[in-house]
Amino acid sequence: MVGFAIGEHSPFTVRFDRCRRFPDVLYLAPTPDQPFRTLTEAVAARWPEAPPYGGQFAEIIPHLTVAHDQQAHVYDEVEAALTAGPPVTANVASVSLFVSDGDRWHQHAVFPLCG
Repeated sequence: MVGFAIGEHSPFTVRFDRCRRFPDVLYLAPTPDQPFRTLTEAVAARWPEAPPYGGQFAEIIPHLTVAHDQQAHVYDEVEAALTAGPPVTANVASVSLFVSDGDRWHQHAVFPLCG
């Protein structure tokens, strides 16, 4: 069960205080990022037939996408707006599973972090 793989991990606080980019993506990088790596690795270990991102990438890079498939000036504007304000912080106490119906993503289940 996903709940077991996730539930053994403890809640944590994260700060998103810097922007980074992939090709065609602007994202906020989490600090610390290790809890996200650990959760991803736990799910991947439980279901090795379904690796993160279909196995496309060798390294797990935790991120919060804020802009995708935009012109360069849009990324610059969004980044300027995000870095002008205080860092975003969050308490992570659960993991949500979303499924796609082919058109939209819908929340399917929530797994609390209980560790």
